[in-house]
Amino acid sequence: MTNIIFSKKEFEKHLKITPQIQEKITLFGTPLENITQENIEIEVFPNRPDLISLEGFMRSFKKFIGKEPGLKRYKLKKPEKSHKVHVDKSVNETRPHIACAIIKKLNLTQDKLKDIINMQEKLTLTMGRNRKKMAIGIYPLDKLSFPITYTSKEPNEIKYQPLGADRELSANEILMLHPTGRKYEHLLKNSKKYPILIDSNKQIISMPPIINSELSGRVEVKTTDLFIECTGTDKITVEKALIIIATSLAEIGGTIHQIEIIGDQKIDAPPLTKVSGLNGARFLDARSVPHTKVGG
Repeated sequence: MTNIIFSKKEFEKHLKITPQIQEKITLFGTPLENITQENIEIEVFPNRPDLISLEGFMRSFKKFIGKEPGLKRYKLKKPEKSHKVHVDKSVNETRPHIACAIIKKLNLTQDKLKDIINMQEKLTLTMGRNRKKMAIGIYPLDKLSFPITYTSKEPNEIKYQPLGADRELSANEILMLHPTGRKYEHLLKNSKKYPILIDSNKQIISMPPIINSELSGRVEVKTTDLFIECTGTDKITVEKALIIIATSLAEIGGTIHQIEIIGDQKIDAPPLTKVSGLNGARFLDARSVPHTKVGG
């Protein structure tokens, strides 16, 4: 079981927390643990990672109580010409899989941003097995220059300013000196090369699964467009995590834009599961939102 905390204010923008709703939350299979002036805390079973975000929870819960029946569909925008991620074969021995998306036209509040960060952390902790199997990076789109390359380098070739640091650090300095680096150092310690994401200006934007760059990886309330990447050792888990995040952000008004990923073969992510004949529109439908075991 995983305990999830939602902002009470954001929850009640969807549904007023009445005694009847409290009872139905428990009947839904997500026991209600606690309600305070600020938060509502529920338990989520391992087979429902899609409920980790408030938006994912509401999508399924409203259907359960008959408030919004039917299949939810999310329109996908085709990749823009420059929105490409090149995958170098050097990552095959460390973290071979990546899935990405761009989300635009978000109108964030402090509570919404907090929920996004909580969702990111819970997904990497549960589905991602504390970043070993999958990790998530979220960036302000306007701080990046496409195309982006996912590659790996020897530690002495990597140097950038990680989130929260006031100067550039080498890869080994990040793992030895930075709090997040020390926490997850064990995930890379046996690797001869470390995975990195580099934009077209040769700027390192992240060293997955450790930490983003301070210069390109700090999301703020004023941020409207996001680049999201999921990397890991298991392709299915990586893709499922991306779908959960992308659809959750679409629920708060964002538009999902695909990215062309170029490696052994070209693919668009998020994966297209349904094509409508109406004006060639592209849709991701709710059947694609995973209901698989967390950490499986």
